[in-house]
Amino acid sequence: MSRRTLAIVVSTLLAVALGASPAAAHSPIRTLSLPAGFQPEGIAIGDRPYAYFGSRRDGDIYRVSLKTGEGRVLSEGPGTPSLGLKIDDRGRLFVAGGSGGDARVIDTRSGAVLKSYPLQTVPSFINDVVLTGGAAWYTDSTNPVLFKLSLAKGKLPDAATRVPLTGQIAYTTGNNANGIAATPDGRALIVVQSNTGKLFRTTYAGVTTEIDLGGELVPNGDGLWLRGRDLYVVQNRLNLIAKIHLNRAGTAGEVIGRTTDPSFDVPTTIAEYGNRLYLPNARFTTPAEPTTTYDAVSVPIP
Repeated sequence: MSRRTLAIVVSTLLAVALGASPAAAHSPIRTLSLPAGFQPEGIAIGDRPYAYFGSRRDGDIYRVSLKTGEGRVLSEGPGTPSLGLKIDDRGRLFVAGGSGGDARVIDTRSGAVLKSYPLQTVPSFINDVVLTGGAAWYTDSTNPVLFKLSLAKGKLPDAATRVPLTGQIAYTTGNNANGIAATPDGRALIVVQSNTGKLFRTTYAGVTTEIDLGGELVPNGDGLWLRGRDLYVVQNRLNLIAKIHLNRAGTAGEVIGRTTDPSFDVPTTIAEYGNRLYLPNARFTTPAEPTTTYDAVSVPIP
């Protein structure tokens, strides 16, 4: 018997002894259970690997192991929502504060709030965040403005910078600027306007230009995920993920597919781990009770 064959036999015997097949022993957990009544919205995945979820009910941050499925509340919320989330390479979780009109930065090791930023004193909905161009950028679905946290040398700033949105985007009734991502060349931002289904290339100065999708729209566009030149747009109430192939500058793109799955129940935001995309089911069409069940599900990257 060759050494390679012997290794395979030993691996198989170990897997059987542990009550699992070799494939199952290495399979990712595809559905992550979240606490009853949690009302998830945002998701971010770190390298360790853990998935982090924000509660739109009270702002709690819940951390789940992608290896075991076990989770716990990492950081108690302020009583207002935690929506879009992103993690940087220093282990800091950037949180969009929804109707609280704020942003927070949380240490993913301790759960401590490193810094809190009041962004708006008027009615607002700080919806999502992206880390690019040496800064964290936040959208406001109620007011035509972005908020920028400059991260020079990785240091958190004392205050956020207000960046008004100008150009072609026009705010109207409902959720406006929602998900946000970088362009493939990293020189600008992409913002989805949920109520119109339009995507806008947005300069760091806030000048917006509609991205040419050849007449296509992505209504109910929510979380965005950029992978190379492919942009994945979660269309929440439609239970879809649209895949858009962009040019490098992010000025034009083509919708090359849409993915759905029976496990989708109004997914909102999106993150990648391994060869799968993970999405929290916000269940907007289900009454939000203390006993309402919630989860996050995954699909292969289309």
